[in-house]
Amino acid sequence: MGRRSPFSAGAEERFQKAQGRVSGITLDAGGLIALDRNDRRVLALIARATERGMRITIPATVLAQAIRKPTKQARLSRLIRQTSTDLVDLDGPDARAVGLLLAHTEIMTLSRPTSPSARSGQSVVTTDPDDLRRIAPELRLVVV
Repeated sequence: MGRRSPFSAGAEERFQKAQGRVSGITLDAGGLIALDRNDRRVLALIARATERGMRITIPATVLAQAIRKPTKQARLSRLIRQTSTDLVDLDGPDARAVGLLLAHTEIMTLSRPTSPSARSGQSVVTTDPDDLRRIAPELRLVVV
């Protein structure tokens, strides 16, 4: 008997389709918070990405939103120490591009993935697909 997937049918299918076209996954604040809360879907996504040699990207602005008590956030602390995890700074041009997108959509939050993650072809793990689709409809999303 095979292992039952903790994903919804749609999320599993989207992840499997995306695996051949993406180099990894990017976690937004909702994804990191879900990881911190032991969400099995996020744990499975990270495990599967790691098994397949994919990169895991965390924008520094997103980490700033999610990390509160590192000594009590063991899963998050382990993830940011993994060699397969990239902590990405938001540089000037990317900050400007994200700011323009946010101003255009009147969304004022830092939880959006940075432009480098979008350009790298990674899927974005999120709990907030509606806002992300408004500011960057081309992103591949994995909703948890």
